[in-house]
Amino acid sequence: MFETMSVRTASHQNAETRQRLLDAAGEVFAERGFLKATVREICKRARANVAAINYHFHDKQGLYAAVLKYALRCAAEQYRLPDVPVTLENAETLLSAIVAARLRMVFDQGRLAWHGKLVSREMIEPTEALDALVKEEFQPRLKQLHACVREILGPNAGEELVRLCVMSITSQWAFYHHSRPVIVRLYPQWKFNPKDIDTLAAHITEFSLAALKQLKIQLEVR
Repeated sequence: MFETMSVRTASHQNAETRQRLLDAAGEVFAERGFLKATVREICKRARANVAAINYHFHDKQGLYAAVLKYALRCAAEQYRLPDVPVTLENAETLLSAIVAARLRMVFDQGRLAWHGKLVSREMIEPTEALDALVKEEFQPRLKQLHACVREILGPNAGEELVRLCVMSITSQWAFYHHSRPVIVRLYPQWKFNPKDIDTLAAHITEFSLAALKQLKIQLEVR
């Protein structure tokens, strides 16, 4: 009995240590990037020893890959999108939800604000983890947006046009995120608070839908 309790306690402690390492590493990687982040600083913040990283993640690269997946999993849970088949009737509503969710993720200022910052840094300074991240996380999530765009453009749209439109939509929230330091200097009234994010999400959705519908008209008259 005592042996069983001891095993359970050790398992619980291991799980707590692993979680502290994920949270601490996420903050450090987001602040400094993979190359400049040190195992020493991560372990200090996590109140863990270096051996814990080796035990749970093998090495710094393994820890970084786990942190990226953890960040995206948390973001998916916090900004959950409707899990429904995309149809002509719901495509515009789903597009609006996707845009709003992505903006809220990258501009989140709460306790887990490092999620969006970390993923953005990985795209700017890619590491070995990016290939797996794209295959396991980005591609599946992009399918819903791709399906929305296809439904809105209609059957006359080719795959290349659909891909270009998807990239045009995603580039809008990426622009506001990466250009934020310049934007707030050009337009000091923009604070990127929740109200500003809602306004921006509505604008990107309206702007994108207008373009998609105009393209659909052009395809139909050709």
